[in-house]
Amino acid sequence: MTTTTSPVLSASGVTMRFGGLTAVRSVDLTVNSGEIVGLIGPNGAGKTTFFNCLTGLYVPTEGNVTYQGDILPPKPHLVTQAGVARTFQNIRLFANMTVLENVLVGRHTRTKEGLWSALLRGPGFKRAEAASKERAMELLEFTGLADKADHLSRNLPYGEQRKLEIARALASDPGLLLLDEPTAGMNPQETRATEELVFAIRDQGTAVLVIEHDMRFIFNLCDRVTVLVQGQKLIEGTPDVVQSDERVIAAYIGTPFEGAPGDDEVAEVEAAEAEAAEAQQDTGPSGTPKSTTARTEDGQ
Repeated sequence: MTTTTSPVLSASGVTMRFGGLTAVRSVDLTVNSGEIVGLIGPNGAGKTTFFNCLTGLYVPTEGNVTYQGDILPPKPHLVTQAGVARTFQNIRLFANMTVLENVLVGRHTRTKEGLWSALLRGPGFKRAEAASKERAMELLEFTGLADKADHLSRNLPYGEQRKLEIARALASDPGLLLLDEPTAGMNPQETRATEELVFAIRDQGTAVLVIEHDMRFIFNLCDRVTVLVQGQKLIEGTPDVVQSDERVIAAYIGTPFEGAPGDDEVAEVEAAEAEAAEAQQDTGPSGTPKSTTARTEDGQ
């Protein structure tokens, strides 16, 4: 596959501190148009913190993040509006909404109708509503969920809930899609289907950045892979280069290498990330209040 060198996302010197703990230290990363990039690392490596810096959930202590040359604003809904969408490690769907309604929620950043238009339900609003529904159905067809459009999202099997979250993210028409462990909890067949879906998303013109623990999935999927260890970039390169690097092998099989973080350091990073995540639990997708958001796992 031929990729271009035009950068979609560029993170420069991104550092994130929680009090006296540095969870991410001076990380640079680019994602080019037409490219799938993987972000891997052992537990406590700072992957989630870095992901959150890219999507506006955290404001980096140092460094900046740009999308198509413009610095991204430090608000998740504004990042989405700019053209960057994401999914979450723990599924965040509106459990009591239908599959179609969940995708329509993802369209809100691309609709221009205001409050009065919605209240009056004039011709402009009806046209926008019809266009949003048409686009949502296209995405459900694309992800293989069109026949479930009227089902409540909470009633979908786990693998289909993952697909629905991707469809909702795509509803904002992003130029870059960030996937946070999209195959977590999946069986091999579901993982393969997700791999094919990500390739199809890339082929439609959306660049992809993905965090994943399944190394086979990452190395089959990605054009480039970046490895974080203790919040720092250890290596970046093609899957062949990364998976043959002795330091990467050591990090994943538990053999210490020079400069590797100890258990106490890893635990500190994990604790800081968990505390920061708790602070975010009062809001749902794109800043939606948690009271209207269902965070489901295994269909619950």
